[in-house]
Amino acid sequence: MVNKYIGLAPLNNKLAAGLSAGFSMLISFFVFTKSFLDEHHPNFYEQHIETAVSTYYIAIHFITGFLTLYLSYEFCFWVFRKKWKTRKKHILAFFGTAGVAMFVCVFLSIIMFQFLPKDFIGQIAGIALKRGFVSAVIVFLSTWAISTFVRNQQTLVENQRLIAENIRNRHEALKNQLNPHFLFNSLNTLGGLICLEDEKAHQYLQNLSSTFRYTIQNKEITTLKDEMNFVECYAYLMKIRYGDNLKIQYAVNENYNYHHILPVSLQTLIENAIKHNVINDKRPLTINIETTENNTIKVSNAIQPKINAEAGEGIGLANLAERYQLLFKMDVVITKTDIFTVEIPLIKEYESRNN
Repeated sequence: MVNKYIGLAPLNNKLAAGLSAGFSMLISFFVFTKSFLDEHHPNFYEQHIETAVSTYYIAIHFITGFLTLYLSYEFCFWVFRKKWKTRKKHILAFFGTAGVAMFVCVFLSIIMFQFLPKDFIGQIAGIALKRGFVSAVIVFLSTWAISTFVRNQQTLVENQRLIAENIRNRHEALKNQLNPHFLFNSLNTLGGLICLEDEKAHQYLQNLSSTFRYTIQNKEITTLKDEMNFVECYAYLMKIRYGDNLKIQYAVNENYNYHHILPVSLQTLIENAIKHNVINDKRPLTINIETTENNTIKVSNAIQPKINAEAGEGIGLANLAERYQLLFKMDVVITKTDIFTVEIPLIKEYESRNN
């Protein structure tokens, strides 16, 4: 199963509640510390409440702050989890959070202090607007900091995982090419050609050498042109083995030559098709490789399964799909009817993670 990118999963309601409680307590502490120390500027509410710092006022201040922050965090988290452009996301998050915070703070303050004379409602609303704006700034900045930290951590984890995957993939691809079965068939075919057709034997040896050379290269990504050159070398080896019973048809637009693709991905699909389908005089196999207008390349073949198909190993479709998710956050599309089709994204622009 492909491991989907989880995005900003830590931005959830538990984190919102924890941050809201922490900041509310901190703000309340500073507000009331100031009211104790500031003798020349008595607290606004002292004129209307018997005790300068009453238990009721402390509770109301904390509850109002907590609810304002919590609802603001929920909105801000929701915006940051969206897959929008960064600038649009940040603008909407800041102004939207400010609107939510100021509205909630004013509304709660008026409800909580409705017992006060009407002359003071306007002053309460003004104070609440300022508190709401300050709350919005706190929420936006803390959310931005947390999301940046989370994304950086995810990038580090994915980079390490991708490095490990690439090492394993290269090892598996090399192992597949060097396994005794492949070597036996290749050398046996080469031996037969040497006896009969020296020119064809020379061509076969060149393609075999190119196949090995490409397989062991240390590239994270390659161009479609280079991948197709490798595929043609591999296809030549297979066609020598299966003769006219195996056909590989190409419809690749040259405009995509310098788009990017993961190395050995097309060869993997051809290898799977050969491994899992009957290929003989009565049932020849045709594999189609074609680019599409959706910036993808599609590999398809009719399904004609073997009775005792080999168990799959090596890179495999699941591994290929996972690598595309890790590197590009894009899907490999697999369709299976009477035709088996795999559609791989072609990447127009790519910046290596090693840069």
